[in-house]
Amino acid sequence: MAVLAAAAGSDAAVRTVGLAKTYRSAHGDVLAVRGLDLEVARGEFFGLLGPNGAGKSTTIGMLTTLVKPTGGSARLVGHDVVTEPVAVKRRIGVVSQNNTLDRQLTVRENLEFRGRFFGLSGRAAVRRAQELLDLFDLGGRAKAMVYELSGGQARRVMIGRALMHRPDLLFLDEPTAAIDPQTRINLWDTLRGLHEQGQTIVLTTHYMEEAETLCERVAVVDDGRLLACGTVAGLKDEVGPGTLVSVTFDGPADPVAAAVRGRAGVDRVEVRGATIRLFVRSAQNVVGDLVLAGVAVGLTVRDSATVPPSLENVFLALTGRDYRE
Repeated sequence: MAVLAAAAGSDAAVRTVGLAKTYRSAHGDVLAVRGLDLEVARGEFFGLLGPNGAGKSTTIGMLTTLVKPTGGSARLVGHDVVTEPVAVKRRIGVVSQNNTLDRQLTVRENLEFRGRFFGLSGRAAVRRAQELLDLFDLGGRAKAMVYELSGGQARRVMIGRALMHRPDLLFLDEPTAAIDPQTRINLWDTLRGLHEQGQTIVLTTHYMEEAETLCERVAVVDDGRLLACGTVAGLKDEVGPGTLVSVTFDGPADPVAAAVRGRAGVDRVEVRGATIRLFVRSAQNVVGDLVLAGVAVGLTVRDSATVPPSLENVFLALTGRDYRE
């Protein structure tokens, strides 16, 4: 599968060339990332997608200086992650999956202490903390201890803390995992607002809807390799299996499948008992044709549905449907 073009231009927020990581052990080498070429433009909202064990976490670890590459190179905002780790850390904010807030501090103190750590004066840290408390609607929880927060509140505090020093680049690792749908939607609105203000964001997520809603471009990785990269619309056109047309008959659909296999515009045919699923380039007249094909073999349609191409279909087409541990 050809990889779609990366972001153009030399003024990139992220650029990796042949980035690789091999973990060595007594049981043999584990190739976690295999020659990753990736570019994220400044001001871009970029999604990194992949199944469990695909190499996403290792990639993010290398980009945020927590994991040392064994091959290739990576530069963030012009700084090398290996030779200039301090410069990189000063320019990035990182929000991990796990709650890393200091449980001995209040919400406000978590923010202010992070600001002081990055060199803000006391007055500037107080001012910036208040800005972020207002932005994330946390003013009423400013004096609360971390253990008093809900999961959604804690996640908002973590994002606010990562933004205290106004980083050039914000990494979000599964930012809406294990939070309720209302909080997820509200957090999406906040992230959109940050992006509209020029914040560069790199997001990893298992929610295809989240990536499709927020990201300008996405990259799909699996087995440590970059499988595809481009806009969501571009990936649908280039990689996607097309529109899904599903029709259920009152009997086994195998005879209908035999009649439509090999037709022009039909990319794939699947039969599951009485249901036939066609992936087609154009859905025009397809349901009607299936109805007629069913009538010809004595079958009546019980149900039908047409589903347009989605990022989830693209993801499954690239990475397969097998379970991942």
